Amino acid sequence: MSAITEMSVTAADGSVADLSAYAGQVLLIVNTASKCGFTPQYEGLEALHRKYKERGFEVLGFPCNQFGGQEPGDAAEIANFCTLTYDVTFPVFAKIDVNGADADPLFVRLRKEAPGLMGSTSIKWNFTKFLVDRTGKTVARYAPTTKPEDIEADIEKLLRD
Repeated sequence: MSAITEMSVTAADGSVADLSAYAGQVLLIVNTASKCGFTPQYEGLEALHRKYKERGFEVLGFPCNQFGGQEPGDAAEIANFCTLTYDVTFPVFAKIDVNGADADPLFVRLRKEAPGLMGSTSIKWNFTKFLVDRTGKTVARYAPTTKPEDIEADIEKLLRD
């Protein structure tokens, strides 16, 4: 199977974004929302991004409105919220679906490669996180309740490998 970094996604401005820009990096891919109980995780995600970016790590955020309508804004509103509220500097892409018939192909693949509890492939809520190694292989899935700082040891291990 090809690397995740061979896929394309939609950027916040609606253009095609080629994930090959992140080839060779460790990635933490997260479905996000601005009005969720887990939204403060943006702070921890940004802290990880800043701490490890120079070592080849990127957080990639994908806003999603499928869970309780907690991401109602358009791309500009989402970007404004992320920047003003959490000083987010990691890429935040176009709003997508992560489950169902219209699910973004990236998340279809992430769900398949790293199923949840008891083999479930659907995403249960905002801030589900997927860790991808430098070869573009999905190596772990983390629940929305997993705080970004609790993933730090796994990130460090992949950055050393």
